[in-house]
Amino acid sequence: MKALFLDRTDKLTLRDEPLDQPLGDGDVRIRIVNVGICGSDVHYYRHGRIGGFVVDQPMVLGHEASGVVVEAGRRVGHLQPGDRVCMEPGIPDYGSRQTLQGMYNLDPDVRFWATPPIHGCLRESIVHPANLTFKLPDNVSFEEGALVEPLAIGVHAAKKARIAPGDTALVLGAGTIGIVTALAAVAAGCSHVIVADAKREKLDFIRRHYDARFSTFDITAGDLKAHVLAANPQGVDIVFEASGSPAAILSATGFLAPGGKVVLIGMPQEPAPIDIVEAQCKEIEFVTIFRYANVYDRAIKYIASGQIDVKPLITHRFGFDEVEDAFRFAATLPGDAIKIMIRLPG
Repeated sequence: MKALFLDRTDKLTLRDEPLDQPLGDGDVRIRIVNVGICGSDVHYYRHGRIGGFVVDQPMVLGHEASGVVVEAGRRVGHLQPGDRVCMEPGIPDYGSRQTLQGMYNLDPDVRFWATPPIHGCLRESIVHPANLTFKLPDNVSFEEGALVEPLAIGVHAAKKARIAPGDTALVLGAGTIGIVTALAAVAAGCSHVIVADAKREKLDFIRRHYDARFSTFDITAGDLKAHVLAANPQGVDIVFEASGSPAAILSATGFLAPGGKVVLIGMPQEPAPIDIVEAQCKEIEFVTIFRYANVYDRAIKYIASGQIDVKPLITHRFGFDEVEDAFRFAATLPGDAIKIMIRLPG
C-alpha cells in the first residue's frame, strides 16, 4: 500500500510498500481518511530521534487518525464495516502490571504508532484492536475525529488536575497542546483560564477563535506574574505547563495560590529546575502526565456535545500526494500554523 516513510533525518518518501497486516479476531481493518501532523512527527523528521527513541530504519509516520472500518474480526461486536471511527494509537501489553492497574499508557512495552520501531498511520489502511477503536457520532467529522488524539492529552491533564468548579488556571504554552488543555480545563469546570506565550501569532489565533473561552497574555509585552496576581491575588489554583521550557517550569510555582497544583505536560529537552523551597512553603502538588489513558470516550463526547470546538485548530490542509510538502512546511515552524491535516483519497 502507499505510505509515508521517514527513511532518515530530513528524508521522506511516499511510496508503495507491502504493509498488509493479518486481521485478528478482535481487530478491525480501517481505511484511513484523515491524519493530523503532530510535533513529534516533525521532530523525528528533523532530528531522527526523541530521547532514546531513534529512527534507525524506515518508519511510517503519523498517529492522529480517523477512518472507516472496512473489515471486522469475528469477535468484534460493537463495530462493523462502514462505521466512521478514530483510533487510540497506543497498543499495550494487556497482561502488564501497568495495564492491569488502569495505567496502560505507562506500560513499558506499549506499541505506539510512529514511535520507533512501530509504523504509524500515514498509510492507506491499518489493522488495529477494536477495543482501541471508537465510533464517531454522526455530528463529528473525520477531521474532528483525527483531533481526538491531541485533545485526549488535554482531557487527561484536566482529569489528573482534579479540577473543581470555579478553579482558575494558567496554561504556559499556546501550541496545539496548550490550546486543547485550556479547552479541556474550561469544559471540566474552570471559571477562568489564562494562556500565556511569547508567540504573538499563536495568541492572535486564540483571540480570534476562543476569546469567549479564555484570555491570553503575551509574555514579551509585560509581567505575567503581575497580570496573574491582578486577577487572582492569591494566585491561580492550577498551572498547566505545556511548553516544555525549563524557564517556564521554574516559574510555575510563582503563579500558584497556596495548595495549588502544577501539571507538567511539556517535555523539556534538558533537565529542568524547580523552586523546591517555594513549592514547600505553598505545599504545591506536582502532577505529571504521559500521553493519556481512559479518556478517549470523554474527548469524543466533549466534541459531539459542542462543549469543545476543535474545528478552528485546523489551519492548513494537504492532500496525501502533498504530504511531503506538508512536512517541509511544518518543519519551518510557521507561526500561523496550529494543526496541519492530511486528507487521504477515497
